[in-house]
Amino acid sequence: MVKTYLEITYRAGKPFAAYLSINRRAGDKSDRTERHGDWLIDFNADGRAIGIEFTRLGSVDVESLNRVLTENHQPTVSTDDLIPLAAA
Repeated sequence: MVKTYLEITYRAGKPFAAYLSINRRAGDKSDRTERHGDWLIDFNADGRAIGIEFTRLGSVDVESLNRVLTENHQPTVSTDDLIPLAAA
């Protein structure tokens, strides 16, 4: 199992999007995606949330994110986990 991690994608030197991988297991692949405001939540074939894509980096706040994570039975994150988004 891979722990939660945040990856930021840049285009032409500017932040474009970010992806939070959450408790992915070997072989996990996105089977469906649901929009949640400015975010896209990926689910694997058994319905477990495996990642969240943030297409508007300035729209991410830890309380809203933790609410979504809790609703999907995933571990929450801290403000420190999102520091890279503020730096981007």
